[in-house]
Amino acid sequence: MTENIYISLLIMCLTVYMIRLLPLLFLRKPITNRFIRSFLYYVPYVTLAVMTFPAIVTVTDNVWSGAAALVVGLIVAWVNGDLFVVAISCCATVFLTGFFF
Repeated sequence: MTENIYISLLIMCLTVYMIRLLPLLFLRKPITNRFIRSFLYYVPYVTLAVMTFPAIVTVTDNVWSGAAALVVGLIVAWVNGDLFVVAISCCATVFLTGFFF
């Protein structure tokens, strides 16, 4: 039983290490392709959105309060852009819509 855990940990360590090592080995020159550069530019934003969006909608007991907080957060972020103000407005929206739904 413990042997399987150690083998799994070894495989996971090697996988993470290879993901970090292979670009250093094969990408010696700067990337000049515009498509690949734009793709790599947007990867962190897409990854954050994919991890955050389901949590925003499903974190509350009611899906509608999460959706309302998402809409308010998008509007406040578009108008103001300050992360603290967006977070406070989303929390207030969830709190206030909790009374109605």
